[in-house]
Amino acid sequence: MPEYLAPGVFVEEVSFRAKSIEGVPTSTTGFAGMTRYGPVPYPEGPTSAEPRLVTSFVEFERLYGKLDLLNADRVPYLAHAARAYFLNGGQRLYVSRVYHPVSETESGVARADVVVHNADGSTTTVAWLARWPGSMGDVQVEVRPARSRNVAVAAPAGDPAALRVNRARNGALVEVVPAGSPLPGAKSPLDADTLRTVRVDAAGLQTFLQADGQTADPLTATDQLVLVELEVTVFVDPDRVDRATGLGCHPEHRRFIGKIMDLHDPEDDAAVVCLSVPDAVQPVGLAVALTKGTDAADHVRGRFLLKGGHDGSPPTADDLAGHETDPDRADRKATGLEALGEIDDIAIVALPDAAELEEGEQAVERLLAHVQKPGAYRIAIVDGPKGASMNEIRRFRGLFDSSYAALYHPWLETLDPNQNAEQGAPPGKLLLPPSGFVAGVYARSDISRGVHKAPANEVVYGLTRFEANINTGRQQVLNPEGINALRFFPGRGNRVWGARTLSSDPEWKYVNVRRFFIYLEHSIDKATQWAVFEPNGPDLWQKIVRSVEDFLDLQWRNGALLGSTRAQAYFVRCDRTTMTQNDLDNGRLICLIGVAPVRPAEFVIFRVGQWTADVRS
Repeated sequence: MPEYLAPGVFVEEVSFRAKSIEGVPTSTTGFAGMTRYGPVPYPEGPTSAEPRLVTSFVEFERLYGKLDLLNADRVPYLAHAARAYFLNGGQRLYVSRVYHPVSETESGVARADVVVHNADGSTTTVAWLARWPGSMGDVQVEVRPARSRNVAVAAPAGDPAALRVNRARNGALVEVVPAGSPLPGAKSPLDADTLRTVRVDAAGLQTFLQADGQTADPLTATDQLVLVELEVTVFVDPDRVDRATGLGCHPEHRRFIGKIMDLHDPEDDAAVVCLSVPDAVQPVGLAVALTKGTDAADHVRGRFLLKGGHDGSPPTADDLAGHETDPDRADRKATGLEALGEIDDIAIVALPDAAELEEGEQAVERLLAHVQKPGAYRIAIVDGPKGASMNEIRRFRGLFDSSYAALYHPWLETLDPNQNAEQGAPPGKLLLPPSGFVAGVYARSDISRGVHKAPANEVVYGLTRFEANINTGRQQVLNPEGINALRFFPGRGNRVWGARTLSSDPEWKYVNVRRFFIYLEHSIDKATQWAVFEPNGPDLWQKIVRSVEDFLDLQWRNGALLGSTRAQAYFVRCDRTTMTQNDLDNGRLICLIGVAPVRPAEFVIFRVGQWTADVRS
């Protein structure tokens, strides 16, 4: 309570209502697996290598690469899953890239070294580096000087013989051309003898330094000055060209090339390459070396070809599971599923690469262990083996028992986006695991109907056909065992035709029931953190009961709970009947919540019989 020590009027704000509980998002998805490029922890790599959120497949391609084959022979299942996810209605996807190096000595990072010749005759090596491992880092970089010819000049007061470049900032480069000499052309190479670095002091006076960066060079009023900046163009692929302009070579320049194209914090977070610049490099020598280039064969100035990028070898089950962040080493970040575990928003997870691995079953075990961790609040979508027969998929399903996972069968056939069919030839086909498609269906159903609605009887987009034809007779075998079928219905299209978990407990048989409870538990967990360390008495108990009842009432009104009255749909108790004195003495507050969730109408039965009409009525 506030203290009142002097007479006066005091206006205070108080709350007369219960704190509201906001429902958590349920459609945010996380994938872990191999991609052609993108953030992944590796030795001496960028410090920010955590999974990134993408909201469209175009954004995914920019960060993690396209659908091209990995190492020219391996299908990038995660990229195809991301494409299917957004095609089927997904909106928010976190991607945890997994990279398994070929060997301990090969990082898989492409590079091109540049030798800088300093004014004292020594040399310094700078390097163009791909920011992440992968063959997508084998790109072409071109650096060209951008000259501003009409640079306004003025003579400072008291020194009419010296020139001042009005547009030059501290660290800028200028080209000095004697009076009467022609100005250099746009494609003319830079010459260290004619370049000067501009130093601007606190009073705004400019000093022009020679190539060594130390010796001042007073200019005459007849000298012609040309402001020089660098323009960097990165040719990633035929559809993507990145460009950075207005760059300088001095660390004090406001757009220093080493800062704009930094490894850890570049101007463009999705940048493919970076420039590693040692502190001792001289700006004039750096500008000359970068615009000279190393590709002498094609006689193109300023061109660098980065080489050595590698997509890595197929990951193991342990690679997909990943490791936690090392509390004793700041540079050892979490990887794989463990990296997704650090993101609270994720409600759906999948491993699109798992089904093609030799350790596929172990990878699924790691996935189930991930979603069953206390406080994980998420469900796993499991892919069955590729080309599995009825007996094989049943054997596979028999290996697992979890209410936090759902298995879908069979795989889906799509047109191969990497092949352009020739006239008269059949288009290329590709088999993909169902997890990406189904995750998009989950998200679409959540957004349009709610998490309490079973994500089944929903159309699947982006396929030509299912790998196997599941008819009613076959599903009568699969469905009781918790294997969700993907089926084609003439006139109704391709649909998800199952909503069961991998649990042997009938209480958690249905996907929507498990996901609805995850939603309730996570929402209550996040929204009641305010109650920790509050006085554990009747006032706090009543506030918690009102908060939870208001939240459950909204769920009941939205059709997520069964019952014609609130008392039939849910109950909330938090009083001395739920807590003993020992609980209170040990700081425990116990609230009991019971809800009656709606279950899907899995079997819709109409009983039809003959009835004799009564003519007297």
